[in-house]
Amino acid sequence: MIDMHVHTNFSEDSKVLLEDYCAFALKKGVKYICFTDHVDFNPADAGLNYYKVDDFFESFYKVKKQYKDALNLLAGIEFGEPHLYMKEFEHYCTYPYDYIMGSIHYFYNNMFLSQMVKDNIDYKLAFKKYFEQLLLMVEYGNIDCVAHFDFPKRYYKKLYYEEETVRKICATMLKRDICLEINTSSIRKGLDQPMPGEELLSIYKESGGEYITIGADTHELSHLAADFDIAKDLANKFKLKNVIFIERKRVEVKI
Repeated sequence: MIDMHVHTNFSEDSKVLLEDYCAFALKKGVKYICFTDHVDFNPADAGLNYYKVDDFFESFYKVKKQYKDALNLLAGIEFGEPHLYMKEFEHYCTYPYDYIMGSIHYFYNNMFLSQMVKDNIDYKLAFKKYFEQLLLMVEYGNIDCVAHFDFPKRYYKKLYYEEETVRKICATMLKRDICLEINTSSIRKGLDQPMPGEELLSIYKESGGEYITIGADTHELSHLAADFDIAKDLANKFKLKNVIFIERKRVEVKI
């Protein structure tokens, strides 16, 4: 079992220590964990300036040494809107991360999705603006993976997309050598498929996509590798290769 999207107490929205995840992983049978705490520079985000990179690596190397014979531990980040904060992003790229995900959290009137839903912003408009920013992010590149590809689905509980835009995003991902995450957190939120589900995975595959990572977007112990089997079955259905990243290099891991 693998979880390539795990938030710890170095993220503003999680309280779990790295060592607690490691102890839990041994009990659950999880073999690969990548810690991917939030790095955000949008002034509206509650996590602005929360992440302390040097403190993270001090803790990471400690647990990596402690569990070296039992777990495969990787260091990563989930960087919000890297194409909008290029100077800050490039600074973080100088650190010895194994894996860097890019994500889009703010994309319409500088609101997070929960606020959009609360304000009754039309879901088609939200998806349109989201995919516009996602395209800009992958055109900028320099990331290893796109996190939660159809993220608004988790909040609106439905999917909308313009196929031409999605195909352009997928083509750009291939050109920039960016892989796709199958993110299972939407299942915990009551949906029957991860992000993305079969519909968009089919487009990714048709576009020539080959590689996926699997992440639960974990913020609590009980989330670790949650619904991994669902993501695994989808990856196998579309004959996509599951990968991890070590020192920013893609490594295939059979599941």
